[in-house]
Amino acid sequence: MNLTTRRWMPHTIAVVGLLVLLYPLAWLLGTSLKPADEVVTSLDLWPSHLEWSNYTTALDGVSGVPVTRLLWNSLLIAGGAVVGNVVSCSLAAYAFARLRFRMRKVMFAFMVATLMLPHHVVLIPQYIIFNRLGMVDTYWPLILPKFLATEAFFVFLIVQFMRNLPRELEESARIDGCGAFRTYWSITLPLSRPSLITTAIFTFIWTWNDFFTQLIYLFAPEKFTITLALRSFVDQSSISAYGPMFAMSVISVLPIVLFFFVFQRYLVQGMATSGLKG
Repeated sequence: MNLTTRRWMPHTIAVVGLLVLLYPLAWLLGTSLKPADEVVTSLDLWPSHLEWSNYTTALDGVSGVPVTRLLWNSLLIAGGAVVGNVVSCSLAAYAFARLRFRMRKVMFAFMVATLMLPHHVVLIPQYIIFNRLGMVDTYWPLILPKFLATEAFFVFLIVQFMRNLPRELEESARIDGCGAFRTYWSITLPLSRPSLITTAIFTFIWTWNDFFTQLIYLFAPEKFTITLALRSFVDQSSISAYGPMFAMSVISVLPIVLFFFVFQRYLVQGMATSGLKG
């Protein structure tokens, strides 16, 4: 193998891998523009003619709720989850990484052990609690737990990042009279920005794509997210609603893609300098 071949081989493999990864998105875009009879019967990537009415129908929404309201509901839940996880998980991580208190290691090990606990195990007790509090069919069950540091993965991620920060900065802050919270807010939190942005990105994507939890707690169509609307869109017409459904899928993917591209630099930095590195 000559020098030129060895130089271009990695780039060729990367391009082929990129095409394989982008094929589902290209198929989704092409299918969203197909007529109803081609969605199921045709295997072509691009339709015979463009059916823009799929997007018109998708923009009308489901059950009289426009797609703009569905997007706003999803954005409200995802935004609240991002704020809750960033605030609560960073506070818990700072306590585990920087403070000294009794049974700290035991509590941290117990928290990490909850990562192996399936989500469905705690779903029924949580539903009973929120039902007795009268919060079912509201957004509170989807947002409130995020403010209680219930996401052990993100706590662990931020802990691993904070442990690598120099302690001399905190010691200097204490000499200047800063307490634990002021040190956390003014010193540790700004330095932990890569891990916080990583937490925000993953929280936004996972919450935006969440279907099962939202299906359990939300009943009223005007409170539906765009994820729930996709299933409802198929239920509206049992014959040929696939074209508009794929059109709505394209609309639902756009915010995630934009959010990722805006913060991808911080995502790579956070993964390279925290507990996600291999």
